Amino acid sequence: MKRREFVGASLALAAAAPLRGWTAILKDVGDVAAKSLDGADLNLPGSAVADFAAGLNGDLLLQGNPAYDARRRVWNGLFDRKPALIACCTGAADVRRAVDFARDNKLLTAVRAGGHSISGKSTCDGGFVIDLQQMQGVRVDPGAARATLEAGSLLSLLDHETTAHGLAVTAGTVSHTGAAGLTLGGGFGRLGRRFGLTCDNVQSFDIVTADGRLLRASDAENPDLFWGLRGGGGNFGVVTAIEYRLHRMDPVVLGGDLVWPAAKARDVLRYFRDKLPGWPHELYAEPLLVAGPEGPVLSMEVLWSGDRAKGEAALKELRAFNSPVADGIGPKRYVDIQRGLALRAIARPQDLHG
Repeated sequence: MKRREFVGASLALAAAAPLRGWTAILKDVGDVAAKSLDGADLNLPGSAVADFAAGLNGDLLLQGNPAYDARRRVWNGLFDRKPALIACCTGAADVRRAVDFARDNKLLTAVRAGGHSISGKSTCDGGFVIDLQQMQGVRVDPGAARATLEAGSLLSLLDHETTAHGLAVTAGTVSHTGAAGLTLGGGFGRLGRRFGLTCDNVQSFDIVTADGRLLRASDAENPDLFWGLRGGGGNFGVVTAIEYRLHRMDPVVLGGDLVWPAAKARDVLRYFRDKLPGWPHELYAEPLLVAGPEGPVLSMEVLWSGDRAKGEAALKELRAFNSPVADGIGPKRYVDIQRGLALRAIARPQDLHG
């Protein structure tokens, strides 16, 4: 290929690529229409956008980029929003730069980690999304029973790494939830009765505050901020890492579903209400009215996270109450239950025993 053809082809590729590193210098971005914090329209000078992109290690995505549509989508499809810019951060340095850019330009800003926010807080129309999806990783210290998690990690990764060492922490009930959002909102889960909320088990946070500083928040450092972050929501800054206290737990638990016909739902729910306060903390149970193959049923998901022999005895009364039509409880890997791969007892009773 001749030099002129090579340069021409390279420039064409650069125009289609994310605004990253030297490609930002080659591309004439032009002004970018965006939304301010108060909802007003504003234009970001192309030179400012290019300078911002050049200083990122990750990509800066604008509408029209091939990767833009995939990165703007969030779990709740009701929110089909189109931000003006998406900064795909690879570490705390990128997050600091993104926060500075948002503050300096007074941009409407959303932070996306797992993107699982039911209320759509992970995105915004016309604003700026600080995207943490590439910041994934969990490091476990088995001796200290601690895990340090990067803020883009999902619960499935946290469970996978911790249970490999016979350790665990309360981590939601849906494995593709972002760990950071869950923790900042409190964090319910199948181990909550035994180990407390997810936020109860946080040792420290790394957080970029609105002024662009990277701080550590713990009992010893910035304790007021630490207090607020544990369940107070995500508006204190952008959390980049979380350290958790872990607990010893057998990675194989007793778990599965009990199923009753809908006609027995009232009696079963009353039994659940009356018995729950006295049940051991190792026992998690959640009743749901669901549509089964042969009509509505009451399905109760059950998990015992303690000693299995004691669990068999503790669950005996519940498993016999009011003659359930299906019983899928048995030894299962905790990570499989978290991923929803355990046997679901909503199948027909005869399918469970075939």
